Amino acid sequence: MRLLNASGCLDALTAPEVARELDAFVTKTVTPLPREGNAPTRIAEVEGGMLNAIGLANPGRERFIADTLPRLAELGVPFWVSVGGFCAEDYAATCERLNVDEVAAIELNLSCPNVDEVPENVGDVVAAARAASTKPLYAKLSPAADVAETARAAEAAGADGLSLVNTVKGLALDERTLQPVLARAIGGLSGPALKPIALAAVYACFRATDLPIVGMGGVSSGRDVLELLAAGAADVAIGTALFADPGAPARIRAELGAELAAFGFATADNAVGAAHGAGDATLDPESRLRLEKHLHTGLNMAG
Repeated sequence: MRLLNASGCLDALTAPEVARELDAFVTKTVTPLPREGNAPTRIAEVEGGMLNAIGLANPGRERFIADTLPRLAELGVPFWVSVGGFCAEDYAATCERLNVDEVAAIELNLSCPNVDEVPENVGDVVAAARAASTKPLYAKLSPAADVAETARAAEAAGADGLSLVNTVKGLALDERTLQPVLARAIGGLSGPALKPIALAAVYACFRATDLPIVGMGGVSSGRDVLELLAAGAADVAIGTALFADPGAPARIRAELGAELAAFGFATADNAVGAAHGAGDATLDPESRLRLEKHLHTGLNMAG
């Protein structure tokens, strides 16, 4: 099991010591052209988490490749680049430029709730990126739609893995004025409130596809990691918790070790899929075979 950060929740160049506690660092989303993002206020604390409406603020593809990528390569941490766009060609062009040794993998941001432009369907985007890239491609999906069906489309188009989940839309009102706190009104909800949604998405996609899953959403403890593993995640990312606790990666690793021992798991890989039962009578034959394959692979990994 690898521990990563959720895209946008850590700047490795300003906090390299935190990035080095991870098994891989995931960049903020890079788009073809520079974006200033949405007007402030763009972040608000809410009960159970945080709302953000950053709007994919980033320096753009060319500046990222020229300036940021070489500096990330000096950190000594494998890094994934989060890629965004507004049509299949946007994704393909950026992915093609990232066919360099320094980049370990690409995460396709297919589900940002904080921009008005919506990319084409997941299958078209993944297929275009796959044709342009030699790198492992992880599709980052929203739980708002039929996430299992979307995951199957990503798998059919050539994705190598899934990142589950992105934020879901939420609204916060000022307690005095009853007006939206965020300038954009609607933002993406992250933090503890997102965890049950993430668990459900990981659980469904583990059954629906053969793809490895990076689980994320509300991770702030070793127990949270264990539950995402049990739901079917092979790797886990920390998001909002990093804003309040830069020491979260080391702490969570230690807590996970204690949780695994308490349940009798020799390794984290042994816990992958523990929430599933291959004998579940509700499974159709195809799903049962897929689940058995998943669980057998996990045991082999752990052995």
